[in-house]
Amino acid sequence: MNNIRATHCKTLHANLLRFFAKVSCWFAGNTTGFAPLSLRLLVAYEFLDAGLEKLHGENWFADLSFPFPFNLLPPDISWGVSMGLEIIAPIALIIGFATRFFSFALIILTLVAIAAVHWPAEWHTLTELWQGYVITNQGYGNYKLPLMYLFMLVSLLLSGSGQLSFDAWLAKRFNHLVK
Repeated sequence: MNNIRATHCKTLHANLLRFFAKVSCWFAGNTTGFAPLSLRLLVAYEFLDAGLEKLHGENWFADLSFPFPFNLLPPDISWGVSMGLEIIAPIALIIGFATRFFSFALIILTLVAIAAVHWPAEWHTLTELWQGYVITNQGYGNYKLPLMYLFMLVSLLLSGSGQLSFDAWLAKRFNHLVK
């Protein structure tokens, strides 16, 4: 009786492994363009929301201390550049156009935002710094969301826009010119 159970278990395990292998192969062959698309849409929504808020709000950049060389620009120019990038880049990300370029530009914007707005003004220990890894500022900074956006943007920078994008369409359309 034990031999029958052992054989049955081995067969069951083998069938499960084959099933998961087939499912994995199906996903690999049919859904590769969706991961970058999902990431592009999420990042685009967040930055477009920030850009539209700036468009309809008042410039509060005069109260900030930007890192070099961004501190050389007048606050009105910084406001306009960040607002423009936060509106144009998301539109490009939604359609998957120049994804690596716009991801890089938003990475720079995010690093400047972390340094000027989200990083704690003062910290003496790693424990104090870690207290800034939150979404709301409780006196220790609030760099959690920008850091998450940064990792998403780095992923798009490294992977590109994926198959469901204007970039992929352009590559297919003009591939013969490159050869």
